[in-house]
Amino acid sequence: MQGFLKQSLTGGIIYLTGDTIAALLVGEFSLIRCLGILIIGSTLYAWEIQTYFKWIERKISKMSKKKRMFANTTLALIYFNPIWIARHLVLIYLFSGKAGDISTALLYSALIAFLINIPLSIFANFVIQNKISLKFRFWASATFSGLMAIYYSMSSVWF
Repeated sequence: MQGFLKQSLTGGIIYLTGDTIAALLVGEFSLIRCLGILIIGSTLYAWEIQTYFKWIERKISKMSKKKRMFANTTLALIYFNPIWIARHLVLIYLFSGKAGDISTALLYSALIAFLINIPLSIFANFVIQNKISLKFRFWASATFSGLMAIYYSMSSVWF
């Protein structure tokens, strides 16, 4: 349990760092947003991402190495889909006090951001899923997601 808590808090801090950079870039920094992202990153994201990665490992364990590599990458890419991105943007809007600005336009922004980002996501998820041990996969994914948080936050402005 202690390892999970440490890993979860680390993931939360990584998400917080990425989102804070994005918030500063667009002039929307707030302590409430920081606290919200830290909590979501340390709880919901930490639990669901680690659980999903463990599920992937169980499902693909009997596949050949080549099939495992493809399945790992594909399943990770499927997980971080436009709906996941839109949910992340909705949470950012809620923590930023912009609940009134939440609309289906966020889903459109998330879809465009996802489509533009596919080549980078394929590469990053291939490395994360196939070159990093399960023990450190959440941290690697959180780091990539923290970097992507900057991009996703900016995508609601750009797209």
